[in-house]
Formats: sequence, C-alpha cells, structure tokens
Amino acid sequence: MADLPNVDDLARTIPDGALLALPPDHSLGSVALVHALIRRGARDLRLLGVPVGGFLFDLLIGAGAVAEIETSAVSLGEAGTAPRFTTALAAGGLRLRDATCPAIHTALQAAEKGVPFLPLRGLLGSDILAHRPDWKVIDNPFAPTPDPIVLIPAIQPDFALFHAPFADQAGNVWVGRRRDLATMAHAAREALVSVERVIAGDMLEDERLAPGVISGVYVGAIALAPKGAAPLGLLDEYPADAEHIAAYARAARSAAGFADYLARFVQRAPALT
Repeated sequence: MADLPNVDDLARTIPDGALLALPPDHSLGSVALVHALIRRGARDLRLLGVPVGGFLFDLLIGAGAVAEIETSAVSLGEAGTAPRFTTALAAGGLRLRDATCPAIHTALQAAEKGVPFLPLRGLLGSDILAHRPDWKVIDNPFAPTPDPIVLIPAIQPDFALFHAPFADQAGNVWVGRRRDLATMAHAAREALVSVERVIAGDMLEDERLAPGVISGVYVGAIALAPKGAAPLGLLDEYPADAEHIAAYARAARSAAGFADYLARFVQRAPALT
C-alpha cells in the first residue's frame, strides 16, 4: 500500500454541499475526519445519521458546516441533548428531515442493491408519513385484497465516513460485526476511512477475518489516524471517554463555550485530555 494520506487530505476531497453518511457514536465514528472537515471550513454539508446522530453531528452543526440533516434522532446519550443541534434547530438555521431507523436502513439497502426503492411496512399508521411526501404508500400489487405498503426511495450518500481498527495492504478495511458500516460503504459513491493501523497481507484471503471486512472496492481512500475515534470508543481498542463527552455537552451549551472547545480540541488538534 502506498504512503497513506492524512485526514486533512481526505477532508479536502469532500466538496461543500456533499451528502455524508455517519454512523452513531457507538459504532466506529471518525472524530478525526470530522475534525479535519471543521479545520478546512466545510459548508452546506448534508448529514445522514445511520440511523442516528450524536457527537459528530453536533460538532459539525456547531461549526456551521451543516445545512441539512436526515436522521432518526440526535443525542449525546448519557450526556444529554446535543446542544449545538438543538440551538441551530430552534434558530431555524438547520433543515431537518425526520426519519426512522428502519427507513434509513431500508433507503441505504436500496442504494446498495442498485434499485430505486424498497418497501417497508412498519411506518403505516404513524404521523411521520404526513411529513415525508417522498415516501409513497401503494397497494401491494401481489396481494388479492387491499394491502398498503410504504415505498422508501434509495439514498446514495456521496461519502460514507467512519473509523476502523485496521486496514490491510490491499485496501480492505476490517469493521468486525458492524455490518451497518458495510451497507453504508456499499450504498455510498465511496467510503473515506480513518484507521488505527495498517496490517500486512489481504484480509479477504483469511477465513477468520474476511467476514468482518469491507472490500477495498468500496473504499475511496484510507488515512492513518491513531486514536481517530476518541473521545468516542473503538471496539476493544479503547473505551469512550464519558467525562470528555460530558464536559463537551456542558461547554457547548453556549456559543462561546463551543468556540473554546473547537480552539482547544479541534483547530489545534492536541491530544485529548
């Protein structure tokens, strides 16, 4: 594998206005790539939470990088609400496309399969259909009696961004049981991945590792970024720093506190403490 780019190099390949698929905080989010997007001054991004957003969403929204989000929820979990998200939404500076977890997964699965839509039944009877005119209710054409079902249009993100424990010299990325990341990568035009390290060989030739691998066919670029998920956790590599996230939640309640957080932990990119 040739010399790897860094996360700032990857961030420069993402144009303003791009649609980015991001995993939830517990599932291999790339804090390093999000920091790099903020440093480059990204604007008008559209974020897709797969299926929810959290710390990564809040950072990008607070930095003024986001125009629109589609997600099932935005939360910092045990640390409470996502303060920059709630502030931006209340101020009317953020477009929100409300969704459900199954609907987002279905939309990505449609793109993964190369079909324009897939059906989903569980939305019937919910109020969310009134706010999503792009979701169509039809009668099941195979049923002998009326049988309504919802059609969810495919979503093809421009980029899927995540952080993985390791890649190999062939460009494959290991994500273990996190198969939602494989769906993201398959559905997107390309995946941009930060990793802790690169190992020798080709994991697709290893029976033990291959089931947890995303093929390099779907990976546009890989950047080496040790501790690139911190302060979020990364599988068995390191735990989430709950104190750091709680301190962020307190600081980000105000614009000044958020600006101070960016100056300390993002713009200068120091080691997390």
